[in-house]
Amino acid sequence: MYVRFPLNLRNVEDLLAKRGIDICHETVRHWWNRFGPLFAADVRRQRANRMKGFRQWKWHLDEVYVKIIGEMHYL
Repeated sequence: MYVRFPLNLRNVEDLLAKRGIDICHETVRHWWNRFGPLFAADVRRQRANRMKGFRQWKWHLDEVYVKIIGEMHYL
């Protein structure tokens, strides 16, 4: 849940406590450090695979820095 929703560690601790799992927020932090990158990579991979099914699949960038004649410019 921490990967998918903007929750802090104590919110995750409270959600698990409501489901009968009594843990400390530090345990959630250790789990996040160990498994979070794996979950995030899987979410990114699934999202990219779903988007490739569309004919006109394009990437859109909101902000970008480009180097022009050796100087970085913000677009």
